[in-house]
Amino acid sequence: QVQLVESGGGLVQAGGSLRLSCAASGRTFRNYAMGWFRQAPGKEREFVASIRWRGRSTYYADSVTGRFTISGDNTENTVYLQMNSLTPADTAVYYCGAAATYGDVRRDVSYDFWGQGTQVTVSS
Repeated sequence: QVQLVESGGGLVQAGGSLRLSCAASGRTFRNYAMGWFRQAPGKEREFVASIRWRGRSTYYADSVTGRFTISGDNTENTVYLQMNSLTPADTAVYYCGAAATYGDVRRDVSYDFWGQGTQVTVSS
């Protein structure tokens, strides 16, 4: 079994920054990609950012492009999300996912393992 543990969430004022971390542990596996999704109250989970390890290609939702940066280390099964210029619209529970095989890294169905989520709250 693979466990993903997120950390780094919290309360921040609008315009501030946070850095989320996600580390995988447990059964060793070579994942294809890792990504971040978020879910705000009353809304569906939505794609935020992902990184495909082969070629280290990164993908972002339009709403976070230019403000968020995903990075990580495939050998350590670790991924980070640097979030700058945060707004109240970014308030959500942020989930880290790991995909074991090829798929559309913008879709949550492509991910095999998920963390428990970390709350990000941005005050105005």
